[in-house]
Order: sequence, then structure tokens, then C-alpha cells
Amino acid sequence: MTNSTEQDRVLIFDTTLRDGEQSPGATMTHEDKLEIAALLDEMGVDIIEAGFPIASEGDFLAVSEIAKNAKNAVICGLARSAFGDIDRAAEALKHAPRWRIHTFISTSPLHMKYKLQMEPEQVIEAIAASVSHARNLTDDVQWSPEDGTRTEPDFLCRAVETAIKAGATTINIPDTVGYTAPKESARIIAMLKERVPGIDDVVISTHCHNDLGMAVANALAAVEAGARQIECTINGLGERAGNAALEEVVMAMKVRNDILPYRTGIDTTKIMRASRMVSTATGFPVQYNKAVVGKNAFAHESGIHQDGMLKHAGTYEIMRPEDVGLTESNLVMGKHSGRAALRDKLRQLGYEVGDNQLKDIFVRFKELADRKKEVYDDDIIALVGATADGSADKLELVSLKVICGTGGPAEATLEMEVDGKEAIATEHGDGPVDATFKAVRAIYPNNARLQLYQVHAVTEGTDAQATVSVRLEEDGFIATGQSADTDTVVASARAYINALNRLALRQQKSRPGAEGSAA
Repeated sequence: MTNSTEQDRVLIFDTTLRDGEQSPGATMTHEDKLEIAALLDEMGVDIIEAGFPIASEGDFLAVSEIAKNAKNAVICGLARSAFGDIDRAAEALKHAPRWRIHTFISTSPLHMKYKLQMEPEQVIEAIAASVSHARNLTDDVQWSPEDGTRTEPDFLCRAVETAIKAGATTINIPDTVGYTAPKESARIIAMLKERVPGIDDVVISTHCHNDLGMAVANALAAVEAGARQIECTINGLGERAGNAALEEVVMAMKVRNDILPYRTGIDTTKIMRASRMVSTATGFPVQYNKAVVGKNAFAHESGIHQDGMLKHAGTYEIMRPEDVGLTESNLVMGKHSGRAALRDKLRQLGYEVGDNQLKDIFVRFKELADRKKEVYDDDIIALVGATADGSADKLELVSLKVICGTGGPAEATLEMEVDGKEAIATEHGDGPVDATFKAVRAIYPNNARLQLYQVHAVTEGTDAQATVSVRLEEDGFIATGQSADTDTVVASARAYINALNRLALRQQKSRPGAEGSAA
């Protein structure tokens, strides 16, 4: 319940691990989900939607584990209106100190007719039954009318009233297909506040998709109209064009607090770390001109802008880089730096790594420092993303030699360890990367389909590291591998092998009787 003394407090409901992961190709491993959830909890997210427990055994186990590890945040699980969904969510969530069931059903004419094939009266009955059932299991129940912004106003009011009477404590209005605009978003919230009995006793939430590029604007308009919870994701991840971006709504309210007089509990200095972590886990790079967390968000190339910045940063920067946890990229590490200095630098950048991972990062760092004149913070961050957690891998690159040019097909000679045994293969292909991947498959035959191959430079110059992302799919399992190296082909080989290792691990954990499961 929201009282008058808390009207300026907006709850942040993060659904990166549920709606964000539904973005095609953004599947995360079990370990990725636990790590991201821990950081979201640490940075002050109020509610973490950890997954859709009925969707798969992996989702159930991830939600359950996140619930057990929660410290401050409310842990939420999504459920359709079916009792089986709701019971499964409760089972996964029950170990959390505080937990919420989020149940939903479609309410727009289009969805009711073609998706549900239900009459409006049947939908109303389902709302009452599902919310009541969830409320018997927990006192924290959120209900959503899917496709709410395309629902007829009278029916939306009736559906919301039904959910409140059945025991819902949060009413979330989803703009499921990103159809609405700011004025309309605000008008829907205002209408509910005016017409629905009991609406003042619950929290009103907004969930906006970005199909027309207005998700953040729509979310903030809803807040101005009375919503006090925003559903959002790190980097705006999500289905189709994504969701309202957490970093954007939070920083908008912080920077423009004069016209958006609301506060959140988010520690904004952890935003960059969260952005990088999600990008690494999904293999989705953040676009350079992305608001708040993009590489160019605090970069100034125009001479006029540079002149203004030298005179006063406020001329062209409305927020400080350090407000979002961004450190300046300086040459502070070199070939003579030791392990303790590297660990300290990693802590400055927001990374706490175990001894095994530090050892791996340090070896890669020394190799990089020998080959690269200037080692920047971004280079070190890339190394973090390119190293595993220190566990033993099934496959490991030993050496790679490539011959390529204009004279004919490329040739790759690859030496690799498979379960500790070395093997070598030479293959030809349409370019060095194609030849290298063929050599990997010659040593380790597999039917994995390459869904994504992506390269981007970490810093400037011809000696810049390339970060390569590779996403593979086999038998319904999806895994993303990443690596960074000044040699793009070497980075490609390591990323491909990394993805194969993750794929093998996920397949192993999915087998009956295996301890744990893929998420």
C-alpha cells in the first residue's frame, strides 16, 4: 500500500531475468542468472522477477536458487492464471525472505478472441479465481491485464476492480506491444485512479515495451499520473524492441528531479557494472549511442563540445560519469603490474573475482600487455568477460596458425585439448574464421548451429582488442561464448570454444539425475 508520505518513492521492478531473457537469443546460463540477480539485489532493485517457474525445470531451479540467496529484494515469479502455474511459482519462491506471485491474463478484445478464445465473462471469472488462489499462498500478489493498453476502458476498469477484490496488492498495466504514447499512458492510469474502487489501497505499476521507441517516456508519464512502480530491464533488454530501460528511467528521475520529484532506492554507481554483466551474459553488445550506458554517452568529439567541456563539464554533460559507475579509461596498468594491482583495479571497476578467475585474467592480462602498447580499463573489462569462472573446461585452445590472403582459400591449423587430450586438425575455409571453426568441428564433431557471430573493437587503434560473441544452438539448447584478443581470429576461436563448453555443460545438466540444471 502507498501512503501520502511515500508518494515520491517509485519502486523498481526488474524483469531482466524473465522478460529480458525472452529476447530471441538472450538465453542466460543458470550461473549468469544467479550473478545478475545478486547484483540487482545489491544495487537496490525493489522487486526482481526471477523467471517463469512453470516454463521449464531450468527456470524453476533458477528462481528457487535466486529466492534462497535473496537479501533485500522481493523475489517474484510469473504465472499464468492456471492454478498449476501459480502453485509452481509458489514452490520456487517459498525460500525467499519476501516473495511475490505475478499472475496475468489477456484482456484486450484481440487477445481474448484469438489467443485465449474466451468470452469476457470467462476472463473475469479467471481473474477472480487466479488472484484468490495466489493470495491464499502469499500476501504479495501482482496482477496484470496482458495487452492492457489496447483493452477497452470499461472492461479494463472492471478487470482491475475484480483483481483488487480478489486480493491483488499490485496492479500492473502492461503496454505489451509498445502501442501507447505518453499522454495515453498517463490517461489510462488517471482513469483507473478515478474509476476503480479500492485502487488507492494498491500499488499501480507500469510495464512498457519499446516498439515505437517510447517505453521510457510512457513509463515516466504513468508515474506522473500516479503509478508508483516501473517494470524495466537492464539495457532495455526484452522481446522485440525491448522494455523500458532501468538505467534510463532511474537516471531521468535523478537528473530531472526538479520536474520528476520521485526517488528510487537504486545505487546508480552500479549501473555500468550491471549493464556490462547483462551484455556479457547475453552476448548482446550495448549500442554505442545508447542513453546512459553506451560507449559514447560521455564521449565528446565535436570541437565546440570539447571546448565547452574543458571550460566546464556541465556545458555538455547533464550527469557525471561517476554517477553511473563509469571510470575514466586511463593507462594505469602495464606489463610490470602485479596480481595485487590487477585485483585492486578490478575492484575499482566493480568486479570481485575469485582466485581461479583472477589467475586466468592475470595470465591473459600479461599476454595482452606484451602485445599492446596501452592497456585501458575497457581492455581489462573485456578480459573479465572473456574468462570463465575457473572451472575445468571440456575444450581448450592450445594453438592456432592461420594462412589467408588473396591467393586462395584460408587455412587454419588448430591444436586443442578435449578432456585433457591434445588433438590437431588443419582445415580450409572461406576466410580465416570459417577455416578455424571447421578445424574445431573436425576435432570436436558437433551439430551446433551458429546463430550469431559478432565482433567489436574494445578500444581505439590497430592494436585494439576485438571482443567476439558467438551464439550456438543444438537440440533446443542455446549458449553464448565470448572472448577478447588483439587477434580477431584467436578471439573468434576462443569464443566458439567457450560457447561449445557452455553448450556441453547445459546439455549435461539437463540429463535426468544430473545435479542442477541449465537455466
